[in-house]
Amino acid sequence: MTTEISPTIHGGAVWVDGAGVLVRGPSGCGKSSLLLALLMADRPASRLVADDRVVLAVTDGRLYAGAPEILAGLLEIRGQGLVTVPYLSPVSIDLVVDFEPPEQCLRMPDAADQTASIEGIALRRLVLPIGQADGWIRVRAALAFRSAIV
Repeated sequence: MTTEISPTIHGGAVWVDGAGVLVRGPSGCGKSSLLLALLMADRPASRLVADDRVVLAVTDGRLYAGAPEILAGLLEIRGQGLVTVPYLSPVSIDLVVDFEPPEQCLRMPDAADQTASIEGIALRRLVLPIGQADGWIRVRAALAFRSAIV
C-alpha cells in the first residue's frame, strides 16, 4: 500500500553508494550544491532523484522520494542555471541529511539526534553545518560506515 504524504516538500534527493539520501534545509543553504557534489563524486553510479521539490510517499513501511514530473532530471547549478542530468525516481530513503546553522550542529550527537522520523518511519539522520564545503564527504562517510550510526 502506498500513501503519498504531501504534494511535495522543499528539498532534494539522490541515489548514491546504493542508498537513497533525502536532503532538507532552508532556502539557499546549499542543498543543490550538496546534490551536485555527491553526483560528481561518482558520476557512473550516482543519480539525481529530485532537486528543489521532492514527492514523498510511504510504501510497505518504507519512505520513498521521487521527482515531480515537471522537474525530473533537472538540477540547479548556481551561476549556470538548470542542467539535465541522469535521474532515478522514486527511490527508498536510507539517510536524511538536514542542514542547520553551525552553532546548532553537535560535534558528538547522541542517538536521538541521529534519527529522523517522517510519517512514523525512523530513518538515520546526519546534520550538516550550513556553509561548509565538506558535506558531500560526510554523507559518503555516513553511508560507508552505516553500522557506526545508531
